Amino acid sequence: MKTRLFSPALLLLLVAALFSSCEKKGSDPATEVARGNPRETVESKAAPSVEKPEVMVWIPGCAFMMGSDHRPVERPPHRVVLEGFWMDETEVTTAAFRKFVDATGYVTSAEKTPRKEDFPANIRDQLVDAMMQPGANNFRCSDHPVPLDNELAWWEYMKGASWKMPMGPKGGPARDTDPVVCVNWDDASAYAKWAGKRLPTEAEWEFAARGGLSGKGYVWGDEMNPGGKWMGNTWQGEFPVKDSAEDGFHGLAPAKSFPANGYGLYDISGNAWEWTADWYAERYYAESPEYNPKGAAPSSENHQGAPSKLIRGGSWLCNDCYCEGYRPAARQFTTPDTASNHLGFRCVR
Repeated sequence: MKTRLFSPALLLLLVAALFSSCEKKGSDPATEVARGNPRETVESKAAPSVEKPEVMVWIPGCAFMMGSDHRPVERPPHRVVLEGFWMDETEVTTAAFRKFVDATGYVTSAEKTPRKEDFPANIRDQLVDAMMQPGANNFRCSDHPVPLDNELAWWEYMKGASWKMPMGPKGGPARDTDPVVCVNWDDASAYAKWAGKRLPTEAEWEFAARGGLSGKGYVWGDEMNPGGKWMGNTWQGEFPVKDSAEDGFHGLAPAKSFPANGYGLYDISGNAWEWTADWYAERYYAESPEYNPKGAAPSSENHQGAPSKLIRGGSWLCNDCYCEGYRPAARQFTTPDTASNHLGFRCVR
């Protein structure tokens, strides 16, 4: 089933009402690098001879098969050729984001008082002044089973929630070692620019997430729980009623709580969704360029009639009864103004 994140505009309105190296090549010839493509021969599989950036790992340029036949939005599987790049080994943590804020005085979207003019014109008359308070989208556990096609049953606009207190004022301060969350696309992009980096393209993210494994269902292989072991932070139990925390965590887990993938990337599956640079378009895979694809042009055909950015990797809220966002091929999208307590980012260079 498809899960979507709701923009702050819609949540506020509802609150008013109620509130691969190259991939390891298998026998499938489609995953192999075609011979003689000059664009592929210029890429070195080794890291460049420069000083290794702090807490980043080298992802070698290569060709791979992007997408899958698992869901329509992931089709068709298609060949992509990428240049090499550095990628943060973990999602940006609260501690790292605090350094950025301390150095620049940056104020995130969730910390700012919303303005009516920032919302779609057709709902401005329904926004009352009491709703115009800083905050972010927050998961709300249900005390009874709910239809899984009604995501609003487990989301609310939490006043006072921000990267400093992702669960709201009553939830206490964020842990320094957790991924920073409650940051929208602009916030993530501002951090990346300050750090001399950028957000990854969707193709870069998927290639890196696969960790050199071609065509596998998960970033660690074909089994969700190899040897009975949980490999990432997701939701166990009945969603959204009770998380049994069989993986050891309720909510966010500190960075590096689970094994890294084949490229040395931690928490690339589960824990917190990650912003990418790309705009979402449903049919983009059928027409995207083969070499270093940069994503579609902004389109209003998507989320609530507003252009949406792609997010990847799933989160601690993913449960296979409705969301398999922790798979490397899984795609999700939301509007760039969305700030929620299960959405963060990592950077590339």
